Amino acid sequence: MARRLLKLTVNGRDREDAVDDHALLVDHLRGIGLTGVKQGCDAGECGACTVLVDGEPRLACITLAASVEGQRVETIESLAQNGRMSRLQAAFHEKLGTQCGFCTPGMIMSAEALLRRHAQPSEREIRAALGGNVCRCTGYVKIVESVQCACAAAAGA
Repeated sequence: MARRLLKLTVNGRDREDAVDDHALLVDHLRGIGLTGVKQGCDAGECGACTVLVDGEPRLACITLAASVEGQRVETIESLAQNGRMSRLQAAFHEKLGTQCGFCTPGMIMSAEALLRRHAQPSEREIRAALGGNVCRCTGYVKIVESVQCACAAAAGA
């Protein structure tokens, strides 16, 4: 199998790693210790592996690592700063949006992309942004409330 040197920025750090030409981004990220990126369906249907690539949500389980050459990749690990959860992470904790927690990293990364574009989205916009993320534990009420709580925290800050 052919390998290549992959240069990209992961969570603010420039990296150069040897990867197989056909390596998936989810496998590469987990292989470098970023286990917050979850492997769920491996078919791009559940959203558990959602990361941000140049600020946009991307399903890492159907993205070739080589296809993000030179781009900026952010995982759930990038959101906490100095040991403190981001407002979105804190809101998911406070409003019980995590449930079992498996889908949470992908949910938070999709919501993070939305909030960067639109600081005060409507419930409909939140639900649309999270439409590619599946949670098997809830009816999404607590998840939507968590995103709304993060918006309220940002407005009050």
